[in-house]
Amino acid sequence: MYLLHVLSFVFLLGFFPGAHAEVKDDADEAVNDIIEAIEGGRARDISAFFGSNVDLATPGAEGTYSRSHAEMIVRDFFSRNSPETLQVTHRGPMRDGSVFISGRLATKEGKNYRCHILIKKISGEYVLHQLKFE
Repeated sequence: MYLLHVLSFVFLLGFFPGAHAEVKDDADEAVNDIIEAIEGGRARDISAFFGSNVDLATPGAEGTYSRSHAEMIVRDFFSRNSPETLQVTHRGPMRDGSVFISGRLATKEGKNYRCHILIKKISGEYVLHQLKFE
């Protein structure tokens, strides 16, 4: 009887392929939104993904900051370094369900920065936990 229930469940999953991929889609959506906001130099859109605190590193600023303070630092960084493209070189899940992204941010001023992003799922939402431009 137990085997029949398990097989029925597996069979039903085949009819609802989106049901078991929901978490991945949510993470992908958050990652894509963050990448687009970085490429557009939109500090406010990036800060929408910050938790109450965020680990942030830019040239001249490194530490754990409140959401509003981190937004000001990112806005200042973008005012001196207008993003052109963010080329993702690595993107993948971590054991705890977090998503790690690394890449290269090219600016209109001709500078390049290594970019590291760590997104964690906290209370059912994806939160930008760490952002580094080096």
